Amino acid sequence: MFTVDALGPAGPYRSRKQLTVTDVTGSPVASVSLVPRLFVTRAMSALHKASPLPMPDRVAALTTAGSLFAKDSSSYVDLVARVSGLPVADVRFAADTIAEACVTAHEAAQHGRPIGTTMDSGAAWTRRGNVFAVHAAGNHPAVHSLWLQALALGYRVAVRPSRREPFTPHRLITALRAAGFGPDQVVLLPCDHDVADELLRCADLGLVYGGDDVIAKYGANPRVLPQGPGRSKVLVTADSAPVLDTIVSSIAHHGGVGCINATGILVEGDPAPLADALASRLAALPDSVLPRYPLAGASALRDHLAKRAVGTRPLLGADQLVTDLGDGSAVIRPALHLLPSATAPQLDAELPFPCAWIAPWSRADGLAPLRNTLVLTAMTRDNDLIADLLAEPTIANLYLGDVPTHHFRPNLPHDSYLSDFLMRTKAVAGR
Repeated sequence: MFTVDALGPAGPYRSRKQLTVTDVTGSPVASVSLVPRLFVTRAMSALHKASPLPMPDRVAALTTAGSLFAKDSSSYVDLVARVSGLPVADVRFAADTIAEACVTAHEAAQHGRPIGTTMDSGAAWTRRGNVFAVHAAGNHPAVHSLWLQALALGYRVAVRPSRREPFTPHRLITALRAAGFGPDQVVLLPCDHDVADELLRCADLGLVYGGDDVIAKYGANPRVLPQGPGRSKVLVTADSAPVLDTIVSSIAHHGGVGCINATGILVEGDPAPLADALASRLAALPDSVLPRYPLAGASALRDHLAKRAVGTRPLLGADQLVTDLGDGSAVIRPALHLLPSATAPQLDAELPFPCAWIAPWSRADGLAPLRNTLVLTAMTRDNDLIADLLAEPTIANLYLGDVPTHHFRPNLPHDSYLSDFLMRTKAVAGR
């Protein structure tokens, strides 16, 4: 059994209340300290009292932390793969992504800086607060690459790890502290759900991951940035040939568990030929690149998919979804369903495995089926349509042609730049 202590402002803390983390077979692998509300309140108070490291020291410490995080990571990668069910190669990729994000955090944060905030412009780019709280997701380790930008900008950061996978933030914060960030600069606060909101109450700003319930709870709170379902999509218009490799990759890359994986495929004209080709390619994917779940959880996902898919034509349906591995775990196979129209409600269904819904789209349908999309890959040569898609405010990112929905670089915004939320511009004048 591994132990995951809380990392408070006075150092590691082992609480009486422990959470047991199991791997996908149901075997216990770790015990996590769950801190009480008072511990959270005192930790957040310590962050508020602390001053940020000078900027050059922050950059240097982040660079060192990236090296420490990546060093001797094989046992960490294997552990996260066992617990999360992600393929080992994807966890290794995530570890490399986090290490790179440490090195590039300051530069990445600067990409959101307004061009008018130069030293002699009379405008300054300043933090909107001092303490930043993160309710982390457990679907993929790479989510921890984003909040590093807040640390680079001088925020003190408190992370509540996912109960499913606390190992990545524990390893990362340990590396950050070893690299030079003090225990009053970045903390790890595992806690129960009834204590979690204390982090947000005590912070100046917060980042929260979750489903539609999270959007409903925090969407109107200007101090909280909710990160909900992506509902990413691919659009193929009649003037362009679909790039099959790109669409398959958009659906299934990194196990298909991310918000930047495509769940909706919209085709101008008859979608059946593309649907059949996608089904053949997705069915041929080996188990080694697909996510694993506890067998009970996999069975629940199968039953949920069967209910959601009523009224659709299954090409890869619920009946083939679960592959029992005989050790208490199961591989989740890809799912693909053909919808009768672009207005079918299933188009909004995002599930934590490679699952896509393919539908016909026409110019008469307009932009409505494409709205509320984190990433849209548009395979089209229609410049007027491209202009409309770019202007649509609910499409966060637009990729054109042979670019998968999961394409990402440190200098690109995810859902806008995080610094758009963390920073503000104020006038500075003197005589």
